[in-house]
Amino acid sequence: MNISTTRFGSIRLETRDLFTFPAGLIGLADCRDWALLSDGSNDALAWLQSVERPETALAVVSPRRFVPDYRFRAYRSELAPLELADIEEAYVLSIVSQNVDELTLNLKAPIVVNVRNRVGRQIVVNDDHPLQYVLPSPSSRLKKIA
Repeated sequence: MNISTTRFGSIRLETRDLFTFPAGLIGLADCRDWALLSDGSNDALAWLQSVERPETALAVVSPRRFVPDYRFRAYRSELAPLELADIEEAYVLSIVSQNVDELTLNLKAPIVVNVRNRVGRQIVVNDDHPLQYVLPSPSSRLKKIA
């Protein structure tokens, strides 16, 4: 199938390339089918592109890339629809947002996908993770050493 997108133009996808979110995402309940696309210029970044809405693409990252000790607790009932046979089948993503001049990660409502059966779900975790975890700017990570 070909889908036309606002951000990426026309994309050819196979059915097996899609992730289904039976409950949609928070604020996007009508968007059930998504493609996970890599970003050619940034290996940390990927895009969840809605099949139903050509204008909707969400920047996502693995939260552990930026918060190495990130873990969350969720009710089993929240994860049950994913039909995870093994925790290794789960892949966790956080939505990236730009707020004024900062990039933030949503650590409170991660997206969990089962890579085997291509089903995903966004859950609100039981922990005190922030909704907007501010990523350090590239210049703030540089330190003068001489």
